[in-house]
Amino acid sequence: MQQRIRPALLTATLTGFAALAAFTVTTHTYPLSDPRVAEEIKVPAGFTTMVIADELGGARHMVASKEGDIYVKLSRLKDGKGLYRLHDSNGDGVPDQATSFGDYKGTGVAIKNGYLYASSNSGIFRYKLNEKGEIIQPEQPETIVTGMVDTGRDNSKSIALDDKGYIYVNIGSSNDACREAGTGKGMMPCTLLDTVGGIWRFKADIKNQTQKDGLRYATGLKNTVGLDWNTQTNSLFVLQHGRGQFHDFYSQFYTPQQSALLPAETMYEVHEGDDAGWPYVYYDPVKKKKMLNPEYGGDGKKTGGEKALTPLAAFPAHFGPNGLLFYTGTQFPAKYKNGAFIAFHGQNSELKKGYFVAFLPFKNGKPSGPYEVFADNFAGLDLANPSGPVQHRPCGLAQGPDGSLYVSDDLNGTIYRIAYQKK
Repeated sequence: MQQRIRPALLTATLTGFAALAAFTVTTHTYPLSDPRVAEEIKVPAGFTTMVIADELGGARHMVASKEGDIYVKLSRLKDGKGLYRLHDSNGDGVPDQATSFGDYKGTGVAIKNGYLYASSNSGIFRYKLNEKGEIIQPEQPETIVTGMVDTGRDNSKSIALDDKGYIYVNIGSSNDACREAGTGKGMMPCTLLDTVGGIWRFKADIKNQTQKDGLRYATGLKNTVGLDWNTQTNSLFVLQHGRGQFHDFYSQFYTPQQSALLPAETMYEVHEGDDAGWPYVYYDPVKKKKMLNPEYGGDGKKTGGEKALTPLAAFPAHFGPNGLLFYTGTQFPAKYKNGAFIAFHGQNSELKKGYFVAFLPFKNGKPSGPYEVFADNFAGLDLANPSGPVQHRPCGLAQGPDGSLYVSDDLNGTIYRIAYQKK
């Protein structure tokens, strides 16, 4: 039986912050046990995987500071808190202390220009960091954005920041196809696009903005949990979750097997004013074409979306790409430099594959080949003949200052560190 790391609760009062705040700040600190080798995770030769934390709850996106701290955003509160700081107190390169703070759940987290940014499902907050990379007032963040649409489903507000002072936010749609209520017909035009189904841009240093203060930067994107700012191209890349099944309303056009394979999960490079085509079109990975959705006159054969973005890469349906990270480190072999790591949170039941981290090679700012499975077997079982529940679901990715890759699991709250052993 594998040893699991079970943090013991210790409540600590951070009196050092009391002079800065009008009240005493209380967080929860958890000592972490020694890490273990994750032998069950399959990685390429030369790589090793360690479990560095476990049972943290719904660990979604992560970011590593230049000092080596790892900040983890939680999708559900643990002991009333929604963020973790994993800290290496003895300098051995592995965190041994977890401190929780923040009273809101969510997905997005990022560090930029001396601030930690984190999102709830409807807002964005930021925390000032000191010269050691520590949060100065963990229970008094600045409110950057409030009031973004949150319907309780497909509501993750993933974030990315550029070098010009902007923050980009996914505002997904819980409606798969923008159908008119009680029918299989799509709304024309789809008025949902006024408030969801795209990327919104805000100023990163202006307090108390609302969604109306932001710019709808790109539209036609149903839900993009995975996104990252590519510093090589100086542009935003996003991973779209495709819509749900076709055959529920349109069995005359799609078989259950076709519905399991369509539509593709897609990658786009987006700029201001771009439109990826949702809900009017979807991408067929077999035909390699943009097709009309059946709500808008499609029958599985009609193409459409001539003015919509064409995906840069397409992945099997229902894989659930939740994490995107462009690797800029030097620890890994040269082939990985500036390429994209993708955390797939789901599976394709027809292909019997899923729950893995993939690598997509890039050259000159574009994908230069097919994706490959980089880290696999997070599910902990044979997906072709499952004998129990899935054990772990990859969600977030972060790059450590030494070039290590961190992977979060939001099912059991496990954090993995993947490193390369140079010969």
